[in-house]
Amino acid sequence: MTQLVELALICPQDRVEWVSDALMELDALSVAVEDADADTEDEQALFGEPGLPTPRAGWQRSILRALYANQPSALEAVTVLLAQPVAEGLHVQGLHVVDEQDWVRITQAQFAPVPITGEFWIVPSWHDAPAQARTVMRLDPGLAFGTGTHPTTRMCLRWLASRAQGAEERVLDYGCGSGILAIAAGLLGARHIDAVDIDPAAVAATGHNAEVNRVTINVGLPELAQGEYQLVLANILATPLKLLAPLLCEHLSAGANLVLAGLLERQVDDIASVYAPWLELRVVDREDGWVLMNGRRP
Repeated sequence: MTQLVELALICPQDRVEWVSDALMELDALSVAVEDADADTEDEQALFGEPGLPTPRAGWQRSILRALYANQPSALEAVTVLLAQPVAEGLHVQGLHVVDEQDWVRITQAQFAPVPITGEFWIVPSWHDAPAQARTVMRLDPGLAFGTGTHPTTRMCLRWLASRAQGAEERVLDYGCGSGILAIAAGLLGARHIDAVDIDPAAVAATGHNAEVNRVTINVGLPELAQGEYQLVLANILATPLKLLAPLLCEHLSAGANLVLAGLLERQVDDIASVYAPWLELRVVDREDGWVLMNGRRP
């Protein structure tokens, strides 16, 4: 098995991006950034709540771990790096040999089948479906958001699984990400499904995942959504959901369901008031501080 070499550096916050880029230019196979004060009294949280700015750009001190193919390459890289004027404050923590791992297998091991209900499961392609699964979605982690592990996605899927999807029902998944909600609607009976996203990577991921699951979905950028639908799903975040209120409600036919997710408990009243001119929204599910809201257009 190939022996890789890990170069570990202590780096101040304002140099992390520059040093990471420099290491990659100096032939690093990969660069990982960790909190140098993790598990100590000086450890500080970096990320804030979804939709809010991060409290700070990075940790006060970070450990950069760069993998190199061999020791001479690592030594040459650190020598060149420390000779730069902007390397002040950068310190070498260590240089050691590591065994090359089967990273694909290790990564796959982190993703297990996800139960939505007792009979509805999301199963990565490298796993067998559980014996009790009657409806199975094959979905692998990818670039676009949505693998079924986040509470907002699980709540949407539970809502879909709790009702019959009419074959003639037109469904719109707005902000489709990986396509997980659109695919679930198809697996559960819907046959006329449009899925849209502003991110081309999400459009590509949805198309691929729909093909894998043998579900027919019309997928594209937001202008694909045309006319009225009997069900509109939007799992995004509070701010874009407020901005999208007129557009989403214009797509609702009389008696249609609107399902909104990506919302925190404290955002419920604000969202309900924004959508009040069109329909009454109420909370129908809760998990880990997140809520699912549903309403029917009169």
